[in-house]
Amino acid sequence: MSVVGGREFAQVRRRHLAALAYEVEARGLAWRFAGPGESVLGVLGPRTRRQVMVVAMPDGDGWSYLWPGGGIADVAGAAEVADQLARLLG
Repeated sequence: MSVVGGREFAQVRRRHLAALAYEVEARGLAWRFAGPGESVLGVLGPRTRRQVMVVAMPDGDGWSYLWPGGGIADVAGAAEVADQLARLLG
């Protein structure tokens, strides 16, 4: 992977995580970027103080969100993922 390719990869990942951050914030959850190059999204339930870490990874021809407990969803469904995380952390 070239440096330019790696940079583009990181930018795409961060864009997908930012889209999810927007959705989880709209549902009253707190979030922060973590990891090298802000490659992980930490999502926190403010009331329960439970936290989950979400990554965005290439998956076939697209990208998917992954989170502990077997959570996986296409990045096109960020709103639905935020709903799932709100239930998980609520």
